[in-house]
Amino acid sequence: MVRSKNCPKYTTIAAGLAEAIRGGALPAGTRLPTHRALAREHGVAVATASRVYAELAAAGLVTGETGRGTYVLDQSGHTGLEPRRLGRAERVADLTFNQPRAPFMADLLRRALRDLAGQGALDDLLAQQPPGGRLADRAAMATYLLERGVDVPPANLLLTNGAQHALDVALGAVAAPGALVGVDPLTYPGVKLIAEARHLRLAATRRLDRVSVLYVMPTLHNPLGHVLGLDDRIRLVALARRHDLLLVEDGTHAHLVPDAPPPLQALAPERTLYAGSLSKNLATGLRAGYLVVPDAHLPAVTRLLRASAWSTPGLTAALATRWIRDGTVAKLDDHHRADARRRQEIAFAELGDLGYQAHPGSSFGWLPLPEEIRSDAAAADLAANGILVSASDAFAVPPFTANGLRLALADPPIDELAGVLRVIRAVPRRATRPEAGNRGVR
Repeated sequence: MVRSKNCPKYTTIAAGLAEAIRGGALPAGTRLPTHRALAREHGVAVATASRVYAELAAAGLVTGETGRGTYVLDQSGHTGLEPRRLGRAERVADLTFNQPRAPFMADLLRRALRDLAGQGALDDLLAQQPPGGRLADRAAMATYLLERGVDVPPANLLLTNGAQHALDVALGAVAAPGALVGVDPLTYPGVKLIAEARHLRLAATRRLDRVSVLYVMPTLHNPLGHVLGLDDRIRLVALARRHDLLLVEDGTHAHLVPDAPPPLQALAPERTLYAGSLSKNLATGLRAGYLVVPDAHLPAVTRLLRASAWSTPGLTAALATRWIRDGTVAKLDDHHRADARRRQEIAFAELGDLGYQAHPGSSFGWLPLPEEIRSDAAAADLAANGILVSASDAFAVPPFTANGLRLALADPPIDELAGVLRVIRAVPRRATRPEAGNRGVR
């Protein structure tokens, strides 16, 4: 923020506060003056003071908490949608991203590549694939999805470069720029990135007449781990039909809950786009995603898929098809389910008395924090100890706020997980909300 004599008054005030925050005069956790107090101090309208805090919030410098005030955020870079990483030498554990691994995966890849090399049809893998993938590969994925309760012809299933690509294509095709997309107050950060890039507005609202699309995670909500019951799914579908809403259903983690109720896609196939991938089943580096699309939206989605990436690389699709057909994916599903349950048992044993919540089969969980410990400061403290976690601001949809940490459990070696969680449990209990009172910064 650069001050100028010709700048609006709110810009000048915001620039002064930003300078104080970045320079350390206003440390993380400082409660700034109320909107009315700031307006009185600078001789401006309350609306101008609100604009000041909106500018600072957009710059990632402060957060406004309804009923509590406006607080300075930690500036270490370990929070937000794209937190700063740590080098391998500095890192004790990374609990920001789930990268589930199977000890036999490298050998499976070597064997599969050898077998593919011996088939004599490599030219097919080097050729440009059609948008959405070859029909045989789409058919294999459609067969796999029958286990998830999704029964769809291959023509309505498009292969993508991972679930994030599938969600981007889905929302980009069905929501025009400026459209209001309904989401949960805490939602998947990747959708926040899509909304920003595609100029969509996210709203955690119960007023369904104000939105045109709902983004939902009925089976394993990220970050809370909820699984929506059948009755609630039926009610949600009824509301979508009553208000003529489209549903974008994220099934990325659904393979971890094999006994979940039917997906929304099965209950309302005419208005549900169902996205997911094999990244959490096989390996995060194999971007084998999919998007199930109703007939009415297939042309628009296919055009956008062609524009964004054309199709999944032939080699990735061939590996996914092979591993679906020979039972490897099913074997890995069983492995990851068992591993996730063991890790959750450890997490509940270490953090359960602190209000930790998660589905027992999930690969992540949510740790709420007490009022005196801000999530941004906790994330920075843990990073200083070599442990990376996700703070609540990455998931919260303004004006909603939360104070907690999302813990991805799949990456640390399981015999080290309890020790990592004990460090998280002992996150410094220092006060992180120093009061600024009505003190102004010029």
